[in-house]
Amino acid sequence: MNNTRVSNIFKQKAWQRKTGIILSLALLCLFFSIMSHNFFTRNNLTNIVLQSSINGAIALGMTLVIITGGIDLSVGSIMALSSMVAAKIMVAEFPLAIAIAASLVLGIIAGVINGMLISLLHLQPFLVTLGTMSVFRGITLIISDGLPVRGLNSNFLNFMNSMNKSIPIPVIILFLLAAVLAFVIKFTSYGQYVFAVGGNEEATRFACVNIVAVKTITYAISGLASSLAAIIYMGRLAAADPQAGASYEMNAIAAAAIGGASLAGGRGSLVGTIIGVIILGTLSNGLTLLNVQSFYQTLFVGLIILAAATIDHFSNK
Repeated sequence: MNNTRVSNIFKQKAWQRKTGIILSLALLCLFFSIMSHNFFTRNNLTNIVLQSSINGAIALGMTLVIITGGIDLSVGSIMALSSMVAAKIMVAEFPLAIAIAASLVLGIIAGVINGMLISLLHLQPFLVTLGTMSVFRGITLIISDGLPVRGLNSNFLNFMNSMNKSIPIPVIILFLLAAVLAFVIKFTSYGQYVFAVGGNEEATRFACVNIVAVKTITYAISGLASSLAAIIYMGRLAAADPQAGASYEMNAIAAAAIGGASLAGGRGSLVGTIIGVIILGTLSNGLTLLNVQSFYQTLFVGLIILAAATIDHFSNK
């Protein structure tokens, strides 16, 4: 089987997968619109995209990590730490730009730590990020004394809760991030290396690709995306909570898996991830409208991850 035929088969499968998840989203919307007359209102649809913006930012970074064959369980803790540091700087009345820059830089540093531990020491991504998840969360609890921080910069809150031509600012931030990452993945050599590392790391190494650099950059992007999610989170809740981001890694993994990212690495789609994020946001919103208790929503997310893993396993065969 030549390379062109293999490429066409993968493209056909990818298109079928995207068609399937779009159809799933449409059926989900149809179901909730029948069950609740409040579902298809402008305010509720706005709520869905706003709720999805935080998970969406994290999920985009997670998608790149998964494509390389890795996993990042620390994203929720990075989000909490970044938001807490930014909030502390804001309430100390330093310039807003310093608070935002500190949050983003901290996310990048946290990602670099993950990436270097994994790539230089050849440690398992699951174990490394499980450890840093606790470390980053612990630091957040220490610097906050376990208490939320309020009284954030009013200009920041006004901006994050405003709209540009009826589009909420958090949604614009999400799609700008998606556009930048899509460009990087499609039009740069780094983007090619991400898929190559996930597809066959040894072969990529023999091709003289710097695996350490590729993985470190990928985890740094994941950390940066988590910090952007932290900024959106602070804008929406007008506070920083040391417990923020708990279990967000599960939603991010679920969104990437729904969107077609292979948990074995080498395959993934940012567009698919965005659709996956909207599916999860729609599911959560619809169940809330139907007065379904939150722990059932957690159950459904777990079932979705299992279903996506099963589909991925058999599609690879």
